[in-house]
Amino acid sequence: MKFGYVRVSTAEQNTARQEVLMQELGVDKIFVDKVSGKNMDRNELKNLLDYVREGDIVIVESISRFARNTRELLHMINFLKEKRVEFISKKENIDTATPAGKFMLTVFGAIAELERDYILQRQSEGISIAKQLGKYSGRKKIEIDKAKFEAVYNSWKAGEITATKAMLKLNLTRNTFYRRVKEYESRT
Repeated sequence: MKFGYVRVSTAEQNTARQEVLMQELGVDKIFVDKVSGKNMDRNELKNLLDYVREGDIVIVESISRFARNTRELLHMINFLKEKRVEFISKKENIDTATPAGKFMLTVFGAIAELERDYILQRQSEGISIAKQLGKYSGRKKIEIDKAKFEAVYNSWKAGEITATKAMLKLNLTRNTFYRRVKEYESRT
């Protein structure tokens, strides 16, 4: 069976172009993620890797949709190889069933990683310049109802709920939650 993997970086971005390509290529099932490709913590990618079996083919529009660094790309390709699953990247015309395809996969994986590093470097340089010009102050701080935070914080500190539950109740990421805890504790 043929399986397509489609990824865009944010929920607001459109997957239509990649999905049309998958239909044109005759894939049987499409797995779609709408998250950054910076790491492998992607639900549909995990589902795809669990789902495929010997003889299947995984098709992506381009390597950058599948992985953003060479190490993770090669790790996933090796995982697919161990399951005897073929990998095809349409844009780069890579087919891991051939020796040339395996070689080109490594080269294009390194290029995708370099491209991501350049993007991050340009972003950092732009932010630095904007800060110097007084035009950038970072992201807007997430507003949390103080009473709600205190109630959840107290439940967490009393051991009534886990930190994970506290984060979910407050709709905060791990880093933001612990940053807010530190701020709160320094005030009290």
